[in-house]
Amino acid sequence: MIEALTSLAAFDRTAGITRTDSAAPLARTSFPVSPPTATAGAGTDFGDVMAQLASGLRTSLRSGEATAISGIQGKASTQQVVEAVMSAEQSLQTAIAVRDKVVAAYLELSRMPI
Repeated sequence: MIEALTSLAAFDRTAGITRTDSAAPLARTSFPVSPPTATAGAGTDFGDVMAQLASGLRTSLRSGEATAISGIQGKASTQQVVEAVMSAEQSLQTAIAVRDKVVAAYLELSRMPI
């Protein structure tokens, strides 16, 4: 799973700022806190936002996988493993939903008459 994400090296230019919701420990998901800062007069680049989302997703998946391995080795509790895996799963589902929306928008644009 991680090997497939390492091919996202182009997305490494962002720091992967994340936040967690402490009110729902099982619903923790990585999302950017704010869009990348832009200089005055320049707009936010869509590619940068998507790169930041991909970086947060990769971080969440790596954390879930590392916690699962720690659980197998007996270094992490079952609760920690379940929380980390559920967080990674929710992040992955969010990324898939975003991908589906981007593809749907592209298909909609490609069907527009010129």
